[in-house]
Amino acid sequence: MTAEEIYESVTNGGSSDLAEAAAILDRTGRWCLIGGLAVNCYVEPVYTVDADIVVASENLSRARENLTAAGFRFEEFAHSLNASKPGSKLQIQFTQDARYQGFIGCAERREVLGSFIPVARLEDIMQGKIWAWKDPEWRPTKRKKDELDLMRIAEAFPKLRPELPREIVDQIEK
Repeated sequence: MTAEEIYESVTNGGSSDLAEAAAILDRTGRWCLIGGLAVNCYVEPVYTVDADIVVASENLSRARENLTAAGFRFEEFAHSLNASKPGSKLQIQFTQDARYQGFIGCAERREVLGSFIPVARLEDIMQGKIWAWKDPEWRPTKRKKDELDLMRIAEAFPKLRPELPREIVDQIEK
């Protein structure tokens, strides 16, 4: 089985849902993948059911309308707008944090679960993970997941270690 087929099976349609959402977002405007699935494009992948995405702010309302018309359901949170298809375990999380808007312009298309979609640059993903890791309002488990993603990046890309918080690099270099 391919990674795409495994993910499809485990998430009850997650890779198909991501491909469908990506096609809709491509027609809607500029966007890119920014979270754990994006990290997986650069380092050894780990399993996640979240697809963290930033959409150009002027297109977010239209993206929501187009995805709703395709059967996605939405739930609003303080920092994100989450979408999913009924029965699917994939959670598409649209960040509403303006700091991520600059990531879109440098994104490049990469293969993610069988689809070629815009993925933020590794340095931008790393910056987003640092912001999340430092945010005291995040759940402790979410912060640990971001810390692990940063550690995975540090192991795979030693040249980026000077850009990471010392606390994370120290764990790698012990």
